[in-house]
Amino acid sequence: MLQVENINVFYGKILALQDLSLRVSEGTVVSLLGANGAGKTTLLNAISGFIHPAKGEVKYLGQSIAKKETYEIAKLGIVHVSQQRDLFSDLTVLENLRLGGTLLKDKAKLERKLEEIYEDFAILRERKNQKAGTMSGGEQQMLAIGRALMAEPRMLLLDEPTTGLAPIYVERIKELLTRLKEKNMTMLLVEQNAPMAVALSDYFFVLRNGRVVAEATTDSLPVDVSGFFHKYYI
Repeated sequence: MLQVENINVFYGKILALQDLSLRVSEGTVVSLLGANGAGKTTLLNAISGFIHPAKGEVKYLGQSIAKKETYEIAKLGIVHVSQQRDLFSDLTVLENLRLGGTLLKDKAKLERKLEEIYEDFAILRERKNQKAGTMSGGEQQMLAIGRALMAEPRMLLLDEPTTGLAPIYVERIKELLTRLKEKNMTMLLVEQNAPMAVALSDYFFVLRNGRVVAEATTDSLPVDVSGFFHKYYI
């Protein structure tokens, strides 16, 4: 579904990703693991068009998207939930969700999609008239994911969905992503919580200094996942 082939990405003169390649098959969950500064967020930004590779290719469903703009990539079905969430804090929950459904031109379909989101996120129904900026971090994260789902994506890019959240919200986000996996949603997940990421994923890549240094199916991992990954986080 997604192929990244030998891309280089620069921030000014700094090489952030070097000859990086990976693939994501349709209906799978793939995790990007590694320490802070390894290049995980940069890779998601390169896929979704926020930055463009200086070298290499990014293909989605066989079509090159390496030079496309973010809105064009979103129309193709790739939706990015950033670590910052990028909510409209002065708008209500409902208004944020409706903005996520901008590509849905049929009003009846938009309302049906809203109901689907409310079924997965009961808290969003309860808070639909509340301004997004007044919600807790965990509630904002659920709104950010719900807004992304309003666009009916074929692939979700999720950047650190549980970072900084209270344990109860970490568990809720994990439950939500598990339900999405059961619905065969294709996901590329950046997550510092390696055990959780492995539990959700079919495959993983470990990044270090802008390169892939390890990859495997998650069912090939040892029982002591934390010990296995320790060397990649120091």
